[in-house]
Amino acid sequence: MGVLDYIWLGILSVFQGPELFSIFGLPVSVTLVMILCGFLLGIAVGATPGLAGPIAMAIALPILISVFGYTQEALLPVMGFLIGIMKGATIGGAVPAILFNTPGTPDAYMTTLDGYPMTQKGQAKKALRVAHFSSASGDTFSDIVLIVCAPFLALLVEAYLDLPEKTALLILSLSFIAAVVGGSPAKGLISTGLGLLAVYVATGEDFYPRLSLGTKQLSQGFPIATAVLGVLIIGSVFKGLEELWHEKRKSGGIAMIRDSGDQRLHFADIRRLLPFIARSAVIGTAIGALPGIGSTLAATLGYTIGKSRYQRRKAKDDPDFGTGVPEGIAATEAANSSVSGANLIPVLSLGIPGNAAAVFLILAAESIGGFNPGPSVFRFTADVVNPELVVAFGLFTAMLIANGLNWTIGGFFMRSMGIMTRIPKHILLPIVLLLTLTAIYVQETRMEAIWFALAFGVLGYLMRSLSISPLPFVIAFILGGKLEESARQAFAATGGDAFFLFTNPIALVFMLMSVGVIVFTAVKSKGAT
Repeated sequence: MGVLDYIWLGILSVFQGPELFSIFGLPVSVTLVMILCGFLLGIAVGATPGLAGPIAMAIALPILISVFGYTQEALLPVMGFLIGIMKGATIGGAVPAILFNTPGTPDAYMTTLDGYPMTQKGQAKKALRVAHFSSASGDTFSDIVLIVCAPFLALLVEAYLDLPEKTALLILSLSFIAAVVGGSPAKGLISTGLGLLAVYVATGEDFYPRLSLGTKQLSQGFPIATAVLGVLIIGSVFKGLEELWHEKRKSGGIAMIRDSGDQRLHFADIRRLLPFIARSAVIGTAIGALPGIGSTLAATLGYTIGKSRYQRRKAKDDPDFGTGVPEGIAATEAANSSVSGANLIPVLSLGIPGNAAAVFLILAAESIGGFNPGPSVFRFTADVVNPELVVAFGLFTAMLIANGLNWTIGGFFMRSMGIMTRIPKHILLPIVLLLTLTAIYVQETRMEAIWFALAFGVLGYLMRSLSISPLPFVIAFILGGKLEESARQAFAATGGDAFFLFTNPIALVFMLMSVGVIVFTAVKSKGAT
């Protein structure tokens, strides 16, 4: 069997799977319906502050398995539903970031920097159109790269990045985020240090809880939902309530945002945005192909590099990034959306997830059986059909179908969400807080999680009050566990060499770059002042 035969079998497995119902005599497979339902659910949870795609996937997976069972026929419907959630949440996460300055997902935080200022200028609908076009474009590009280059990129990454190099790459990622995004290198390092400190409470491979102060409540550590949602969303809610209080004291009322100007996205706008979208799509795809990095870093790099190009080429009277520039939204959304497709490169070829959403795809494959992500997936056999490769092309087909939904249903959804700006913020913010706490309790089902989330919310509020970006904290919390695990494995693999980061040439280059980016940024910021 050739490559085209496997592609055709993968397409048929989606369209000619178990029939759910028929329309005018044409059978509609259950996989197609599950992709659509997952996509709609993903849009809803992505657009709801306090919820996110991984949370919906975590809740949906056990329900799906109980409904469909453990037969191999259940694999594509279940994974199609999860892919739909992943795709829908990617585009939906921009909605609360733009309309309410509240990121629906951690990687949408950078979208708030220019999205919410556009909303304050009365350009909410145009900002949503820019986000949708950029997100769908980046996602489509990433899926094309996944389908064409999956075996080659995965093997290339694995060939050059062993455990020491992966550890050094994670350190470089944290250093870059701290230096570039943190407001200043010092504030960025403080935010990163707090994130690492929080994630290492009671975690690791030791036989006893660390940094728990001997308390039972801390002995289980801080769940990721409490830290990330607490710092990002609850902290933003607290800060928003304070701003509303000051605004009401100053003016005696709360101003309502009205639409102003042309809200359409013209061809001239698209032509101006395309270089930012293309550059961020390449960045997001490259980062998505690296195991263990994720979309938050892609969004940050896309925004930072886009800002650098914009500052060099803008006219004297043009606004800066962070003041409501459509290019800022385009650079961020194209980058974080292009991760979702490329992130399946290490998942399918190596079995290593690059973000939280990919984890649940692996869990679904392991729970149902019949599909084992790894090098054997892309083994093209001529005589005997490789069923795992058929499933892989079935997943590619599901992603392309979800992309088609993204361009159509996603566009209608984004255009219609502008009406939400008319909801008074003093009513909306308490609702956001309640939804966030509910989402955390649904996932953790213990009261300690609520208190942890509120404590992290206070921390997020204080960080914003001191002009410390919460994003390095979030990235450090997400990557901290992976960093320790990779460092321990590298230490063991090098025979207990304490200097494994400096004896390996590629790892040494990454470490020198880590120091260099902090020193360069510190000198540059000092010179600017």
